[in-house]
Amino acid sequence: MRYISTRGNVSEIGFIDAVMMGLANDGGLLIPEKIPQIPAERLEALSHMSYQELAFEIISYYVDGEIPEQELKELIEKSYGTFRHPEVTPVQKVKDNMYVLELFHGPTFAFKDVALQFLGNLYSYIAKKTGETINILGATSGDTGASAIEGVRGKEGIRICILHPHGKVSKVQELQMTTVDDESVLNLAIEGTFDDGQRIIKELFADLDFKNKYHLRAINSINFARILAQTVYYFYAYFQVTKETGAKTVNFSVPTGNFGDIFAGYLAKRMGLPVGKLIVATNENNILERFIQDGVYQPGEFHSTFSPSMDIQVASNFERYLYYLLDENSKEVSALMDTFKSQGKIEVSEELLRQVKEDFAAYGVLGEECLQTIKKYHAETSYLLDPHTSCGVAAYEHCNDPGEVCVTLATAHPAKFNESIERCEIQQTYPEQISDLFDKPQYQEVVEATNDDVARKLESHFAKEKAI
Repeated sequence: MRYISTRGNVSEIGFIDAVMMGLANDGGLLIPEKIPQIPAERLEALSHMSYQELAFEIISYYVDGEIPEQELKELIEKSYGTFRHPEVTPVQKVKDNMYVLELFHGPTFAFKDVALQFLGNLYSYIAKKTGETINILGATSGDTGASAIEGVRGKEGIRICILHPHGKVSKVQELQMTTVDDESVLNLAIEGTFDDGQRIIKELFADLDFKNKYHLRAINSINFARILAQTVYYFYAYFQVTKETGAKTVNFSVPTGNFGDIFAGYLAKRMGLPVGKLIVATNENNILERFIQDGVYQPGEFHSTFSPSMDIQVASNFERYLYYLLDENSKEVSALMDTFKSQGKIEVSEELLRQVKEDFAAYGVLGEECLQTIKKYHAETSYLLDPHTSCGVAAYEHCNDPGEVCVTLATAHPAKFNESIERCEIQQTYPEQISDLFDKPQYQEVVEATNDDVARKLESHFAKEKAI
């Protein structure tokens, strides 16, 4: 298995090199040269596996022998041994034909743990094998930061810096990141939005001299290993639900801001998993909904919402989908991304829009509907949704036809967003790991959202650490 860039200017590289490169050196995103196809009879065999066994099988298609089998199995066991549920990502039936896939049983109570526990251990494995310096740089709209820090803290040879938008994440999300007292961890609270942080990250990675000098590595979903790890739970959920319902296809409703989680579902479908609809659930920051409805990808006004992890206007993984939408034509992708950079807008033809509508449905959930959905499901089923999962459920109600089986991805534990739960006049009990955070001191630095200000902090952090 070789990896190439969506923009066509990266020579074919192997899996480990793709993980280490993160963002492609030509500014594009790395993708597999070909998507593995899993025949129906193989799917039947996979359906009887544990989560860890399934993860090994799916990931092996993409690692393609670069990591010895036993070592890959140990990596996977180590990554998911930190989860509180024996099934790792259990499926819960909420009502007839309506299920939730609980992705919040990892160390930081968010779906990002599924990918970042694996990526953290993978980076540690690579560092030990190669002696490479690994300085991780990432941006977060809330959950990635804590999951990334938890995934790599204490691992020899790895340092990390995470940018988060100051005052625009939930209190628990902030505490999970900033109560970590570790010299290898730097939290930068930027005076801006997640989109500002994501732009800074991409531009610093695109500065190849800076990237190479400080050995920068990516932890955001621009790193294909993140997408790969997330693809596994679509297979797992499909197998669990079809065993119970007898359904041949399953729809998935996915709360998404950066298009990574839903792209993992798209990848699973391209691999041969019988996925029906892929429903994109957004909030007021609905660039993805507008693209799927109208074929126009253009950032609008930023909104702070009850679902802050989705408060994103520019979705990094959208370029990966664009590559497949344009029939794997990297020149067209590159031209469109240049247009987006210069004009702030991408528009596709009516013919391509028809394909988009075949690939995805979409629904943008406004704040009041998000809260009302939490109230409704708590009253009717006693199941408490976090506000992101609530957006997914509201989108399911809007886009799913009666009789179709649908799984909504439950992306976070409701305790992470108690501000929204309290607005619903619902009292919840914090897990002990979360309640303990409120008594700890915080470690973060507030900086302007500029490349220069962030670069200065990185130079100090990474150079200081290397000298120790």
